[in-house]
Amino acid sequence: MSDAYGATIAKRGLARRLKELRVEAGYTANQVCDRLNWGRGKVGRFEANNWVRPELSDIRDLARIYEGSDLGELEELAGRARRRAWWRDYPEVFGNEFPGFESDASSIRVVMPLVLPGLLQTLPYMQALLSVGTRTPEWRERAMRARLRRQQILDRGDGTAPELTAVITEASLLYEWGDPGDRRTQFAHLLAMSERPNVELRLLRLADGMHPGMSTLVNIFRFPGGEPPMVFLENDADVQEIDIPDDVEAYDEIFEQIRQAALSPADTAEHLRKVISTLE
Repeated sequence: MSDAYGATIAKRGLARRLKELRVEAGYTANQVCDRLNWGRGKVGRFEANNWVRPELSDIRDLARIYEGSDLGELEELAGRARRRAWWRDYPEVFGNEFPGFESDASSIRVVMPLVLPGLLQTLPYMQALLSVGTRTPEWRERAMRARLRRQQILDRGDGTAPELTAVITEASLLYEWGDPGDRRTQFAHLLAMSERPNVELRLLRLADGMHPGMSTLVNIFRFPGGEPPMVFLENDADVQEIDIPDDVEAYDEIFEQIRQAALSPADTAEHLRKVISTLE
């Protein structure tokens, strides 16, 4: 497994590998639980990646049953999976492992129907966006800190910064929030980030009409070392994780349709410059 893998991907890879080994050994999940005197459902939870930190003793017990398994490989995965991820310090902000997958991704493709991508937001924009609703001031402050921490992945200088392809809509540039200076700073930040070699920003104009991603925020993550990709769908009600290959491929195709319908990076930059000029 690549050294670039963080705890989230290591945990996911360990869960998948344990299931592969069990199937190869010819056991059902309940048979393994019975042999180890575990409560039924424990192996199923492991294989579904429904755990926080795998216990090394459990991994060794499973390796003993799954003849031919590489204990060293499993222990390495478990060791990485047990690392304390920064986003675990924000349980009230993150209800799932989204920031872990985002941090471990080598490629991020995102469609934002109405707001700007969290990875490209300025602090005043965050403040305006998070002020809407009934959250407490304490929660909002924590959420902003967490979002700023997420953005650090684009600044990694060790060759692991992900490739970000973001499609935003013209509507997201039309909202009035803060003052003109705040908006100018945000749009100038978008322009500056779009000039980075690992960032591609495209604008979908209102004149381009309806498109498949208008009702849902779509994030597509790809990972180093051939780790299977996954999709996160977000709306006001919930977040859905998708890792079934055919479904991921379908969302890839939708994303590419939207990307091709949007302005080119150069035309997007020119559009941003025009918007910025109206705020001066």
